[in-house]
Amino acid sequence: KEHSALSIQESFTQQTLTCSFQLFLAAMSFVYFSKAFGGAYMKSSVTQIERRFDIPSSLIGVIDGSFEIGNLLVIAFVSYFGAKLHRPRLIGAGCLIMAAGSLCTALPHFFQGQYKYETSVSHSTNANSTENILPCLIPFCLHSACEKEAGSSMWVYVFLGNMLRGIGETPIMPLGVSYLDDFSREENTAFYLACIQTVGILGPMFGFMLGSFCAKLYVDIGSVDLDTVTINYKDSRWVGAWWLGFIVTGVVMLLSGIPFWFLPKSLPKQGEEQSQNFFPSLKRLFRNSVFPVIILTALVSVNAFIGMITFKPKYMEQVYGQSSSKAILLIGIMNLPAVALGIITGGFVLKRFKLGVIGAARVALSSSLCSFCLLLTQYFLHCDNAEVAGLTISAPQLSYQPDTLLSQCNMGCTCSLKHWDPVCAYNGMTYASPCLAGCQSSTGTGKEMVFNNCTCIGEILTPGMNMSAVLGQCSRKSDCDRFFKFYMAVSVLGAFVSACGGTPGYIVLLRSIQPELKSLALGMQTLIVRTLGGIPPPIYFGALIDLTCLKWGTKRCGGRGACRLYDANAFSSGLFIGLDPCLQSQRALQAHSL
Repeated sequence: KEHSALSIQESFTQQTLTCSFQLFLAAMSFVYFSKAFGGAYMKSSVTQIERRFDIPSSLIGVIDGSFEIGNLLVIAFVSYFGAKLHRPRLIGAGCLIMAAGSLCTALPHFFQGQYKYETSVSHSTNANSTENILPCLIPFCLHSACEKEAGSSMWVYVFLGNMLRGIGETPIMPLGVSYLDDFSREENTAFYLACIQTVGILGPMFGFMLGSFCAKLYVDIGSVDLDTVTINYKDSRWVGAWWLGFIVTGVVMLLSGIPFWFLPKSLPKQGEEQSQNFFPSLKRLFRNSVFPVIILTALVSVNAFIGMITFKPKYMEQVYGQSSSKAILLIGIMNLPAVALGIITGGFVLKRFKLGVIGAARVALSSSLCSFCLLLTQYFLHCDNAEVAGLTISAPQLSYQPDTLLSQCNMGCTCSLKHWDPVCAYNGMTYASPCLAGCQSSTGTGKEMVFNNCTCIGEILTPGMNMSAVLGQCSRKSDCDRFFKFYMAVSVLGAFVSACGGTPGYIVLLRSIQPELKSLALGMQTLIVRTLGGIPPPIYFGALIDLTCLKWGTKRCGGRGACRLYDANAFSSGLFIGLDPCLQSQRALQAHSL
């Protein structure tokens, strides 16, 4: 009887532990999804954040890099002490911190007050009136009281929130993977990791889709009359409901951490840990000639990837005239699935042809070479600048020169040269404001407002032609849509080809390092790549992009705000100047590793 009771108890314990392990797998899959979901949404919101806080792209790069800064603050503590503590609860605490970071990021919206975009359009216009205002005769004025905005420096909350998210994410991968490896059969570990990462791949897709949805919603939705808003989501002054997505991602992160609080500290098959001195092991690791090459290869690759993905929506918006929401959506539904398919394809090729470490290195090198060629192809697939009078037309200089906006047709108007309130004339030309177009009157209200008797338009048109203009920039030429389709096709193909080398590159690392040094190798790679590959790229890419600005916005109390219009040709060149050295270095290093 006693033996039977023990058997029943052991069976019950085994079932409980099995359920705990299954719960852990499900929880890890969910947390991988949630962290990728939040990270992708942050990437998709950088343009909206830049406009809302009126800050340059270089500062946006600093904010984006704060995630890596937070990660680095605690990675040493987590790596050394994490395995000795309650790993599931540490992961649960990390999820709680990530959720707090996302909610902290959204806080400025509730403290800033309503968004005030620069405009010279009067909101008191009556729809039935034929001549309501005289844009050419009304000088541009800043806010009447010109009070110091409550949210002028609230981007710091976004910085701190993103840093908290980086701190919270730190324990997930090292402690989660080690817990999985300790308590699963050796032959099943790779399969479990593949399942977790497959679910995690869905996170960026949903993150960019959420970003696209929020970018179409006005930032102050629910608190303003949208009929009085004279801009739409295609306007460079438009700010979407960026804060809403951070609340959603924060709730998802909070929910993903709940199961970890109910998991045991250990399960059967606890592996014995080997005690090694840190510095001798580190010395042995870097004496391996392959490891430094792998580190440098990963470093330049991550530099290129982080720089591109951070500003890719802005690139598609400024160079191809796409709306921010459409650009974000296309990345989520086209580029990211291509990356996922490429990772799977790379693993399939290794298994199908049973490639060793040399074969894996050759696959990674070929992938890098092909993706570099496709990147060069993208350089030639860009549209010409948008036709904006005084900025891209009759203005060959790169930097913004205010006096080029003035001409004989608007010389008698009291126009602000710093103001950006674009109107599209019926001749297909964009003017920086109704005043600079020489418009004498207007009809209609809100987004339907039409400006009439615009003297600058009349200089170009033949007598009797339409001399009116409507709010917003003119659409790009028809051939720009064709270039954009080619660009997206090449971009998706390049993402797939580049991702094909991801798994082979990882295999090269695992098979080139002594078994007892693998954990240390992975940790050092993460530390170095996150430090040098995650923080600098958004900053220097943003600085290069700022150099291509043609028209800076103006803050309510003066001073330079966010950029409204970029030189498309210089923007494209600046982005590829940052990318080309990275990819060339990656290719050279991979060739050396062979």
